Amino acid sequence: MTATPAGTDYTSDELMEVNAARALADATTCFVGIGLPSTAANLARATVNPGLVLIYESGTIGSKPTRLPLSIGDGELAETADAVVPVPEMFNYWLQGGRIDVGFLGAAQVDRYANINTTVVDRGPDKPEGRLPGAGGAPEIASNCGKVLMVLRHSTRNFVERLDFVTTLGHGGGPGDRKKLGMPGAGPTAVITDLGILRPDPATAELVLTEVHPEVTVERVRAATGWELTVADTVGTTEPPTPDELAALRTLKAAGKDAR
Repeated sequence: MTATPAGTDYTSDELMEVNAARALADATTCFVGIGLPSTAANLARATVNPGLVLIYESGTIGSKPTRLPLSIGDGELAETADAVVPVPEMFNYWLQGGRIDVGFLGAAQVDRYANINTTVVDRGPDKPEGRLPGAGGAPEIASNCGKVLMVLRHSTRNFVERLDFVTTLGHGGGPGDRKKLGMPGAGPTAVITDLGILRPDPATAELVLTEVHPEVTVERVRAATGWELTVADTVGTTEPPTPDELAALRTLKAAGKDAR
């Protein structure tokens, strides 16, 4: 649930989305997951990185949508793309060939090593498991992109001690696991939430809180995390959204609502 921080003209979701877009400032190519990652990637192209090449699982390369896509099959992705290639070519040549530098993913659950669950969740005793959208291309994206960014809302429901199902490997069980499994990409390098930003420790690969958003305390982030969260020695504070960033984000969202 999004909220408006006291004394601001933006919501916690907007703060998260703007910071996720900023994380793409230096990217060249981005393999975009649908939902929050797509919002962030399209906002990045509208603000901090106009030359960013957006790539979607449906085979579109260099899409330039004027609104937030409704799905990876949204016709505007193909209509505005530099090229549309078959899905097998997208995965075999572009993704597995190491030609995409950033993958941007969401998650239903994430653990301390940035492993992802988007398959099923345990709904409790005597209840059927909750079915989620599934893997899609996320396992290949996380394996082969130069690095992976993640964006999701921060709660103990999403940040869990143990995943109910491992859909996509982040850093496995710790340092060295990706190399052992032959994964060429660096894996997750940042998890951006509505409370702050977490990054893997170089030595342990465990997520560490490195930045909080304005008006958010370290204690609040710890309380919203399902494990004993490690906190950096110095925790920074992110910059609030600028008027231009907010205007661009709201324009994209409004156009997306009109399309629905």
